[in-house]
Amino acid sequence: MAVKHAGKAWLGICLVSLLTACSQGNGYSDLDKFMADTRAKPRGHVEPLPEFSAYEAFSYSAADRRAPFEPPMDVQLTMVDQKPVSDVEPNLDRPKQVLENFDLKNLGMVGTLQGVGGNLFALIRDNSGGVHRVRTGNYMGQNYGRVIGISEARVELIEIVPDGRGGWVERPRSLTLNEDAG
Repeated sequence: MAVKHAGKAWLGICLVSLLTACSQGNGYSDLDKFMADTRAKPRGHVEPLPEFSAYEAFSYSAADRRAPFEPPMDVQLTMVDQKPVSDVEPNLDRPKQVLENFDLKNLGMVGTLQGVGGNLFALIRDNSGGVHRVRTGNYMGQNYGRVIGISEARVELIEIVPDGRGGWVERPRSLTLNEDAG
């Protein structure tokens, strides 16, 4: 057992002495001379970056005018003399209902009720927190929207809106059930 320890100790001493002998060599004299010569040379000069003038954007002010390389066009007003195509128009003589005071985007369907005869009523919440019962034929929204159908999940209605030419046109809209609003 002692022989094993002695052998390991002898091996360790040999390795340490070998490493010590290698570290004392002066074999780097050529490298030291090259480094000294390089440090002694004059250093280079880097020129500063050239200065650039700031870019000024050009504002084209004739964009709304005719292109200079196109011939002028004769514009004829064709829609001025046309009569409204549709005979749809809202009934302005009937009394307004409560939900016509609210914009349609401020109304939301929150549920349904079934009446005694099987009629389905929709429950509509306005933006002030009130809940109103609506059936087919009632009006809602600010565009003369008339309820044409009620199902468990949505209210179908037809709005009457201006067509931009002095007439009126019907537009289908719907309110879907908002399950979060409970």
